[in-house]
Order: sequence, then C-alpha cells, then structure tokens
Amino acid sequence: MRKRLGSFRPSRRLLFAAGTAAAASTVAAATAAEAVPGSPAAGLLSLGAYGSGVLGAWERQARAISNEQQIRKARETDGVFMFGDSIGVQDGPALARQLTQLGINIAVHNWAGRPVTPAVDALDLWAQQYGLPHRIVMSVGSNDIFMPPAVEAQVDRTMRIVGEERIVYWVNVQAARTAHGPDIKVADQRNSAWINLQLADAQRRYDNLRIVRWAEHLASSPNRLARLLRDGLHPSVPLGQNARNGLIIEAIKAG
Repeated sequence: MRKRLGSFRPSRRLLFAAGTAAAASTVAAATAAEAVPGSPAAGLLSLGAYGSGVLGAWERQARAISNEQQIRKARETDGVFMFGDSIGVQDGPALARQLTQLGINIAVHNWAGRPVTPAVDALDLWAQQYGLPHRIVMSVGSNDIFMPPAVEAQVDRTMRIVGEERIVYWVNVQAARTAHGPDIKVADQRNSAWINLQLADAQRRYDNLRIVRWAEHLASSPNRLARLLRDGLHPSVPLGQNARNGLIIEAIKAG
C-alpha cells in the first residue's frame, strides 16, 4: 500500500540520519562534478545539502510590514505581533480582518522567501524599538527546508527575546512542492518533519510556546493536502487560508 507523504512521521534517528546522508551524498556529487565538469553529477549541486535545493535571494521578494502607527497600536492594546514568510504575505490580511472582528489589533512583519533567522532578527528589532505585546505569532519555517538544523537555535533565541511572560504561537510546516520531482518532494517532506520535530522538542522546554499544528491538520484527513495546499506548500484560497488562519485564531483564543 502506498503511503501519503503527509502521513510520514519519521523518528528522531531517521530524520537526522536522513539529513546526514543527504548532506554526504551532495558533497560526493559536488566532488564528482568538480572532477568532471559538465558531468551529470553537476546537476545534483542544485539539490543543496539536504535535498530540497538552495534558498534563493529573498530580500527583494514581496513583503507586508505594518507601519509605526499600527505597530504601536498593537503594542499599546496588547494585541498580536506576527512574523511570517510568503504564507503570511498571502494569508495575513485575512487573519488581520478576523482578529479585528475579535477586538484584537495585529501588526505584521511578513516577507516572502524569508527563513527563520532574519524573521527572529525582525522580532528582536521590534522588541527593542517598541516593546512586545503578550502574544507573538511565528509563521515561519517553510523556507528552512533548505537548512533544517538552523531552526532549533532560532526557536531558543525567540524564546529568550520574548521572555517567560509572553506566549509564542508557532505554526509548524508542511512542504512537498508539487512543481518539483519526487526526490525533492520526499526531501521537502523529510525536512519539514525535521523542523517540526525541533519545534516539538522546544515546546517541552518552554511552557509559553504553543505549536499551531498545521502539518497534523493536513495529514489527519484524506485529500486535505490536495484541497488545502495549492502547490504543496502555500494554502489554497480560500479553503486552505481559512483552515490555517482558523487554527491560529483557535490557538490565540485558547491562550
């Protein structure tokens, strides 16, 4: 029986062994490509160290960043700060409308293509410039499939920045990009699981870290991956967008 990628939940040992094997195989391919320029192995260089490829330049991609007035309003009313990537750029306006209906002000710092580290840089900057509200939404991690080991340290850094009195809602990730071949899709899924494992481990260390379980929601019912994701990564609109935003709002309501 063929198993859906979304239902694959590997063990810690398997995840790290797979990541190590991917890195080793890519290094071997790189060596071969250097030794024989133009050889077929040269094409494997584009897979990156962990099989999902290499993160491209993201600094000029689409962004949605609240102005100073919106930031101060969210802070002064103890609303929500959100730091996200392209999913946040797409889904953030709808989330903001729903939170506003609940009487919650939100300020966002969403930037397409951005991995976790610069998102935490933005969090740190806002913490220093404006202070932080009681609730922080981290909607990042999907772009770390290219370098999964970077996530753990950045989660710890996030929790140090926010302190023990604030709550962080971190949306976990699901990637198996349909525009790519089966090898990359398997690597995407493996690396997503690796990132989610780091988030789950962090939740055991921090009482004020809440995981918004998007990956589990997608995997929990047949056809959800196809219905709620438009490309194996970004939520479909409106079904996937409503589902993911709904999980975030449910988590915020739960405290």
